[in-house]
Amino acid sequence: MQRIFNFILNNKNAFLYVVLLLFCLVVTIRSHSYHQSRFFNSSKWLTGTILSAQTAITDYFHLKEENQRLVKENEQLRLQLFNDGNLKTQDEVPTGAFEVINARIIKNTYASPRNYITLNKGETDGIEQDMGVITPLGVLGIVENTSAGYATVQSVLNTKSNINAKIRNTNYFGSLIWDGMDYDVVQLVDIPRSASVTVGDTITTGAMSSIFPENIPIGVIKKYDLNQNQSSYTIQVDLFNDMANIKNVYIIRNKDRQEILELQKSTNAN
Repeated sequence: MQRIFNFILNNKNAFLYVVLLLFCLVVTIRSHSYHQSRFFNSSKWLTGTILSAQTAITDYFHLKEENQRLVKENEQLRLQLFNDGNLKTQDEVPTGAFEVINARIIKNTYASPRNYITLNKGETDGIEQDMGVITPLGVLGIVENTSAGYATVQSVLNTKSNINAKIRNTNYFGSLIWDGMDYDVVQLVDIPRSASVTVGDTITTGAMSSIFPENIPIGVIKKYDLNQNQSSYTIQVDLFNDMANIKNVYIIRNKDRQEILELQKSTNAN
């Protein structure tokens, strides 16, 4: 305490100057309307700046929470989309064939011939082999292996990948593959020569798959050529997804898939 008193006594002139300065400012502001106006405008600006900064800081620390809310909301919207709008509220049990589970990517490769993606959801979350995986922009791949808490996805950028796809608004479908070259371009093959193909047309998932719902976007036609037999097109497709920059994904489960596969198997056995 004695040190505080000594500090004040040693700096009494400075403290007296500050007190007199504040007193003069108060007297000047109160006696002149112009100064009052300038003071209040300055105080409003300072207060506004502080509040804006406070809001920005608060919003920043709530970004993760807001992002999770938006992901969950998008999950519900996709449920409605894939099931023809059968869902009316977020608490309603899905009645359509498809379920949607959100997940996050923890590892992603795109520079090798056989690229895989690792997700932070697994068997305990209901993830199984051969489930489709998409992003808000389009198709990403198919679940290949699962553990209790994680899943690996065979990316569309995998030379073993083969996904049923079509030209949007037509019934011409083929196989979506990757030639191992560009990480942002895949190939759609076996589109018959009779199909009308135009650069810029959108490519989507086809109706012949038990993994993906129909009409999920994939990309747009970059260019096309007839194959060696001149019987079908090989189409170069620019992907909607930036395969080097992906974070949030949605896993699609077709509840009717097993029944479909078993029916097809018994039909082929006859």
